[in-house]
Amino acid sequence: MPQKVVLAYSGGLDTSVAIHWIKERYGAEVIALSIDLGEEKDYEGIRQKALKVGAVKAFVVDAKEEFLRGFVFPALAANALYEGAYPLATALGRPLIAQHATRVALEEGADAAAHGCTGKGNDQVRFEVTFAALAPQLKVIAPAREWSMTREQEIEYAQQHDIPVPVDVRNPYSVDVNLWGRSIECGVLEDPNVTPAEEVFKWTASTTAAPDQPEEVTIGFERGVPVSLDGQRLPPVELVTRLNALAGRHGVGRIDMVENRLVGIKSREVYEAPAATALLAAHRDLERLTLDRDTAHYKAALELKYAELVYYGLWHSPLRRHLDAFFGSTQERVTGSVRLRFHKGTCLVVGRESPESLYDFRLATYDAADRFDHAASVGFIKIWGLPTEVAAARERRDKESGSA
Repeated sequence: MPQKVVLAYSGGLDTSVAIHWIKERYGAEVIALSIDLGEEKDYEGIRQKALKVGAVKAFVVDAKEEFLRGFVFPALAANALYEGAYPLATALGRPLIAQHATRVALEEGADAAAHGCTGKGNDQVRFEVTFAALAPQLKVIAPAREWSMTREQEIEYAQQHDIPVPVDVRNPYSVDVNLWGRSIECGVLEDPNVTPAEEVFKWTASTTAAPDQPEEVTIGFERGVPVSLDGQRLPPVELVTRLNALAGRHGVGRIDMVENRLVGIKSREVYEAPAATALLAAHRDLERLTLDRDTAHYKAALELKYAELVYYGLWHSPLRRHLDAFFGSTQERVTGSVRLRFHKGTCLVVGRESPESLYDFRLATYDAADRFDHAASVGFIKIWGLPTEVAAARERRDKESGSA
């Protein structure tokens, strides 16, 4: 039986109930650890809440910049979108939270680490794979998986033990927030055919409430990393925070999808990711301007694998590190600026420039400034060969001509 447990503590329903349940079930001391990845809430209040609920110690770590520099920006270099839509906000945050939980467990002499994830979600894997990779000697406790309570039963348990929680049976959404995005699930959203009510959205305006006039912003990049807005250099946290507000005001970044969870079931998920949507669009466009064709095409195939690795919780896998090295190399020329236009939920690239641009107007133009050697095009067919259907048509034509 574990004697001391470090719990990744969010202050929400699952982890608040977990503190009391671990003490009751295992008789172990609980140390609560809260990681600030950009959710605007009272972390000192959360720390005090953990102590009130029964934790013997409670810590808060500000990891916002670490999150952006060490997790989000490498994923941005990979243009990482799971199943072409989800920017992986929660998936990127979980291994960092688990990494700090492991550190605190070793520092405090704990023999177990715990999380508040359910048995059919993705996060249990992301936490436990990280625990196993960094400190395999730690026992893992997953209260929400072990107790098998429904969400309604959790709420009832919390009420019975005077545990304050931010949800009730009338507002049963499960929300996770960090700088890269906000996810909303559970409740009526479990029906994939139910339109999300406006109340679930906090970061993005509806298309009807968004400003009638479009707004443009120029994002500057250095070696694939965003460094400025409209020419003003900003530290990572401020840049992403400002962009979340700006793009969100115009309704940019709403995502409603049915995705394939790693545990094998489909799940309806609603996300808000204004800054992620804008930065991914700008970064991808700048790469089109600065990367050679073969690198760009090959990179696109590896981006799918990278997104899967992150989603599956394999942040500490050797393959993810090797891919980071490859993507890092591709970013050497990804410097420049991209101009975006936000309007009524849309994010359009309307201009781009770079000192590393491979675009040559004299080769691209069809007017009098054209300097392309058209005679060189004769060799393309010889090099690449005719398409099968064209070759077959030519053979039929030659036969018909011969018979005539």
